[in-house]
Amino acid sequence: SCRGLVDEKPARETMAKGEAKPRQDLVTRECTIHLHKRLHGVTFKKRAPRAVREIKKFATKMMGTNDVRVDTKLNKALWSQGIRNVPRRVRLRLSRLRNDDEDAEEKLYTLVEYVHVKSFKELQTQTVEDVDEE
Repeated sequence: SCRGLVDEKPARETMAKGEAKPRQDLVTRECTIHLHKRLHGVTFKKRAPRAVREIKKFATKMMGTNDVRVDTKLNKALWSQGIRNVPRRVRLRLSRLRNDDEDAEEKLYTLVEYVHVKSFKELQTQTVEDVDEE
């Protein structure tokens, strides 16, 4: 019978618990952040500054770098309706890039850019293949 052949599974390399996954070095992702839930209960005069901090926290979690840089256009978009009325959702482009400073602690940093969309319906996180290198 062929019972003996079925039980033999190819050996898979397993990672130890807590060991970090090997990161793809440079990657760009587009995702939506729901700021409304992150700013619930925050004092009016602290909402826009807190939104910037929450985006940095989100980017750190998504991309795994402690060095997060917010683009000026994203900052303008967050502050566009004043300090109190931050947009409920924002579409972001998160790019993990190589740090040019040789004396920097981390080799990689994350650049967070604003992506203008008409509607947030049916949008999902996606990896961007072609990045406009400027």
